[in-house]
Amino acid sequence: MISFIDLRSEWEEIEAEIMASLKSIFQRGWFILGEELENFEKEFAKYLGSKCAVGVNSGSDSLFLALKALNIGEGDEVITVPFTFMSTVDAITRNGARPVFVDIEPDSYLMDVTQIEKKITSRTKALLPVHLFGNSVPMSSIQEIVDQYNLKVIEDACQAHGAEYRGRKVGSFGAAGCFSFYPTKNLGAVGDAGVVVTDDVQLADKLKRLRNYGRVDTYTQESIGINSRLDEIQAAVLRVKLQYLDCWNERRKQLARLYSEILRNTEIMLPSIREDVVHVFHQYVIRVKERDRLREHLEAKSIQTLVHYPLPVHLQPTYRFLGYKKGTFPVAEACAGDVLSLPLHPGLEEDDVKFIATTTKDFVTE
Repeated sequence: MISFIDLRSEWEEIEAEIMASLKSIFQRGWFILGEELENFEKEFAKYLGSKCAVGVNSGSDSLFLALKALNIGEGDEVITVPFTFMSTVDAITRNGARPVFVDIEPDSYLMDVTQIEKKITSRTKALLPVHLFGNSVPMSSIQEIVDQYNLKVIEDACQAHGAEYRGRKVGSFGAAGCFSFYPTKNLGAVGDAGVVVTDDVQLADKLKRLRNYGRVDTYTQESIGINSRLDEIQAAVLRVKLQYLDCWNERRKQLARLYSEILRNTEIMLPSIREDVVHVFHQYVIRVKERDRLREHLEAKSIQTLVHYPLPVHLQPTYRFLGYKKGTFPVAEACAGDVLSLPLHPGLEEDDVKFIATTTKDFVTE
């Protein structure tokens, strides 16, 4: 079986460094809000070209806390997309605000920026673009809109560690950039973990209080926060892995190019990449007719695949209260019906990619 993801090969490459870091933590006996977290926050902020990074316990909380710290709540609207993981939209709802959707582009799966302005109302407070699958939303267009309407931008970069737009790392454009370090991400921890990055020092200080119950010191609580601290063990693992991120991303891009070379000139829609974007291929996602039959065919050949995402958020039972009907966002719904994610990770062999791609190509051309 060719597994969709293989974290063991990654572990084998850096095991000695990870174990040395973990040993030092246990020797110090300090596991929460210590020097590993402080150092990781500095190093990740530097990697992105941002001033501040605040470690939290998940990508979901990074989004939730970024919105909360920017005072987005009851009566406010936040514009985002329905074709994303549910935590993007949940973060808006958990803060009491209302998600407002725009459709996506059919080939990039990213926010269709041409649809944003018609969704802006007097209640709109922010845009929440999603850098999906390792690709980047065109942030220059986003910036023009927020400048004109005096809005905030919170970037969902949970799948885009190291991706770039016009030479600048994604996550560093908005008022806040949010990342997940779930183990399967390009930069993954060994459990749940996340971070918010920002150039606003005051916002970073507020985020640090909010992640720690809203406290300013041990027994003084300034506001209602939550317990969402990135622990020392996760920070130590991420510090080691951060040194390998660019190398691993290059491997992903190399394998993605091989996929595209073999699958080109078929009926398969391949990932779309703008010239001014560095795509880091968190997923290699294709669109194909008879997706489910292809998936069964690949499974029979011992090739594991996944579907991201089979039901857009606006059609989820949880979000029926928003009143969106089937057909409201036709591109997102069409993508949900025919996207397929093929295996892609740094430990994947080129021969495996050739076999997967050739098997896929043979199915669609038979």
